[in-house]
Amino acid sequence: MSEAPPKIPGKLELFLGYVKIGLLGFGGVGPWSRHVIVEERKWLSERDYAEVLGLGQILPGPNVGNASVMIGRRFHGLAGALIATAGLYIGPLCILIILSVLYERFGTEPGVAPFMQGVAAAAAGMVIGTALKMGQNLRPPPELIVVGLLAVAGAAFLRLPLPLIVVVLAPLGIWLSLRRSWKRAP
Repeated sequence: MSEAPPKIPGKLELFLGYVKIGLLGFGGVGPWSRHVIVEERKWLSERDYAEVLGLGQILPGPNVGNASVMIGRRFHGLAGALIATAGLYIGPLCILIILSVLYERFGTEPGVAPFMQGVAAAAAGMVIGTALKMGQNLRPPPELIVVGLLAVAGAAFLRLPLPLIVVVLAPLGIWLSLRRSWKRAP
């Protein structure tokens, strides 16, 4: 089954799409970014989004922020990169200013700490759920699933620095992918 070609958003649609991502994803924008860009608006295929997000992950800075620059640029050049990034951050920035004022006033109240713990648990669950959904849709070969599990083990259990995990496992994943494609080549 072939995928439909991606829809190219106008500049206003790009901005508003990223405003929506920023507002929906306050505290955990990754799952919402994928949902809006791939499922709802169909700007990118699952594979294209995974590639952009993967590149955004290894660059310095927030991965979805990096991806917004790359996706905006893909559609509208430098203006698109600026529009997408501004859209992504404008809503959360306004909310953050309001919340910081409220936290300064009410942060020592007894119910605030449990509230923050609950929000953190929900955000972690969304990230894990998105990773599983992307894995199902991309259907990576078994050897790349092993690379992914090694990355999870390195980060979650061994507490290795993320740059070390990327430096070691990215070349391994690339090599395994190339090897698989070479075996299929006529």
